[in-house]
Amino acid sequence: MKIKLPDTNGRLHDYALVGTPVAPSKLTPNSARVLYSAAHVVADPFGDHDPTGSAHLDWAKTMEFRHYLARMGMGIAEAMDTAQRGMGLDWTGALELIRRTKEELPDALVANGCGTDHLDPADATSLDDVRRAYLEQVEAIQKLGGRIILMASRALAKVATGTDDYIAVYNDVLAACDKPVILHWLGKMFDPQLAGYWGTDSFEPAMETALTVIRCNIDKIDGIKISLLDAEKEIIMRRLLPDDVKMYTGDDFNYPELIEGDEQGHSHALLGIFDPLAQAAAYAVGKLSEGDTKTFRATLDPTIPLARHIFRAPTQYYKTGVVFLAWLNGFQDHFVMLNGAQSTRPLPYFTDCFRMADECGLLRDPDLAVERMRHMLKLYGV
Repeated sequence: MKIKLPDTNGRLHDYALVGTPVAPSKLTPNSARVLYSAAHVVADPFGDHDPTGSAHLDWAKTMEFRHYLARMGMGIAEAMDTAQRGMGLDWTGALELIRRTKEELPDALVANGCGTDHLDPADATSLDDVRRAYLEQVEAIQKLGGRIILMASRALAKVATGTDDYIAVYNDVLAACDKPVILHWLGKMFDPQLAGYWGTDSFEPAMETALTVIRCNIDKIDGIKISLLDAEKEIIMRRLLPDDVKMYTGDDFNYPELIEGDEQGHSHALLGIFDPLAQAAAYAVGKLSEGDTKTFRATLDPTIPLARHIFRAPTQYYKTGVVFLAWLNGFQDHFVMLNGAQSTRPLPYFTDCFRMADECGLLRDPDLAVERMRHMLKLYGV
């Protein structure tokens, strides 16, 4: 099968599809690693609202994707930044998303983003403002019976004056959590407003502050996800974690080596890239569970160029590539995003996504993907 794809100068070249779709697989509770996919949402293109207004979701398609993840045993990281949290999806929409997922998939492995995003950082003047915001979301999620991912707070980054402020707020919030949570350390490449999180721009003292929070609240911590796009930093911290605390890689650039691990340990995963890579990730970890590290790496290593492309700077716009691939793969009927975010990447980005996804076997139905890619090219005047 062939399609004509333009280069960066608009010249067309024949591209022959080469990929074989990854075989379906299913994770089990005894799989070698715990995997969470941070799942995207599907916008309702018929919603009567401006792009920057409140979110209008196509709930049927949004939930259909979550059922797809659950059927293969993949954990769902709900209402996270991949769902455009803070970039189109507000707290009201996030809570409704959490409620629906809990209602429709009560037995699935789900952890839910809990933050302070209903508090505008400009309106935050004290640590008490941040505490109240966190505790409001904790209460709302736990009322639904949901587990929590304690997300980094833009408001806390604004008002905190040092590491002690972070420790104090996290201690108070974790005391209110009724089940072990996953902490979430999101680097400034994902959200510039989180620069200096944990009270410093330096990795080692920031890590020590996060470790202090963990040690002080060991019975309230399932694990920590760090998204710094630096494998060495993740490994350093992983080796310092208490024995019963998991490291969830958030490194969308280096996940195969981090999940495989070394003689001193390994990472589990909570990744936005495991939205488009869900089937490949499940298959690979299934093989890892059988002790077949060669097939594990042979499946995931070729996906790294695609992941690095999707998450290229400005990294916060990676959601556009995730949703584009969801559209190519038939998980939604259109390529429209909350806040008009489909416009945040240029055409060459999309053509490279298409080609790289094919090479990795990530186009579930190549005929459909080619048809939709041709529609995309026509829209851009190709």
